[in-house]
Amino acid sequence: MNNILTAAVLALPLAMSSAYAQDTSALRISGFGTGALTWGDTDQAEFARPNQVSGVKKDPRTGVDSNLGLQADYRVNDWLSVTGQGLVRKDATDDYGAELTWAFAKAKISDNLSVRAGRVGLPAFMISDYRNVGYANTFLRPPSEVYSLVPLNSVDGVDLTWQTAYADTTFTAQVALGRSKTEVTGGAHVDAKNVRAINLSAEHGPFTLRFGRTESKVTVADSAQLNTLIATLDKAGTALRIGQINDMARLIESRDKKGTFTSVGAGMDWHDIVLQSEYAKRKLATNSGATDAWYVMGGYRIGKFLPYYTHARLTVKADFANTIPTSCPAGYPAACTPTVRALNAVVEGLRNGDNGKAQTTDSIGLRWDVASSVDVKFQVDRIRPQGSGLFVHTAPGFHGPVTVGAVAVDFVF
Repeated sequence: MNNILTAAVLALPLAMSSAYAQDTSALRISGFGTGALTWGDTDQAEFARPNQVSGVKKDPRTGVDSNLGLQADYRVNDWLSVTGQGLVRKDATDDYGAELTWAFAKAKISDNLSVRAGRVGLPAFMISDYRNVGYANTFLRPPSEVYSLVPLNSVDGVDLTWQTAYADTTFTAQVALGRSKTEVTGGAHVDAKNVRAINLSAEHGPFTLRFGRTESKVTVADSAQLNTLIATLDKAGTALRIGQINDMARLIESRDKKGTFTSVGAGMDWHDIVLQSEYAKRKLATNSGATDAWYVMGGYRIGKFLPYYTHARLTVKADFANTIPTSCPAGYPAACTPTVRALNAVVEGLRNGDNGKAQTTDSIGLRWDVASSVDVKFQVDRIRPQGSGLFVHTAPGFHGPVTVGAVAVDFVF
């Protein structure tokens, strides 16, 4: 099935080309890709990009940072165009899979205002539209500490973009409305309803400022671990007649919970000095709690070479109080108390579990523009996780720090 989907996504530009062969001047085919080799220095955990089900240990692998994207743009007339984009990579499954990242029609209402309808990019981050295009970025990969906070890449709906210039500054305002659903690690699905996103930016020469805010009702479905825990709490609360246990089950249950994501960013490319930074805060009315993350990157261009350094940090705090008692009230059988204490320990582990995803990363890298539209990147990360951090398939006793290296070739066409 994955092979069929991959072929279908990669064939999208060719299908559009055939459909509009009578006017090839209006059709533009483009693409991007990264071929990378990634490795670590431990066999106790796997380093992976956000939402990847598996990653890399000591033995080098190509699947972590490699991808291929194709895009077709067709101009119907002076005010209407259609766009389709497909991306092949390793994401929520252990094999390469394909996804239709963009599929929309765009109408130019005026010189300043345009509207798109269909599947459009979710403008949650500073580099949302091109975070998978390695050539468009200085670093080899966006810092996971920030870019792991939102697993959604697109929204099915509409967006409006307004842009105007005042003196030497260009202002852009984008509003997106719709719904988004995606598979995440472990076979679960995230369904975001009533997605509302706003993206504001200002560009003045080499300087960029940006603010974004996304809100939605989030449901996490098909999570076997979460469903088992909720069912256990429900059953125990009913059997022991302790309402706090039932209340905790309702709080942990992730259905139509309000989620917000706020981020600010700044960038500069001035006199060979390259700076970029983002700060983000995610808030979910579930056990995931509040999450803060940020990174700062700086580099200096020397001819075709651009050495850079990045520091990123992720901090997670659970935001619900554990109301399960540590023992049963008077009059209950003695066997009740050990059961309640065991449930209390499970919920406390869940409450503090996301704190184990906190981590800090220091990265040094080098970008080498070897030819037009082609670069080579080398990057070494020193990752200090709290608990398991963002690593996957961790063995008992795993702890950091971990060193991860990668070399990649980025290209666009």
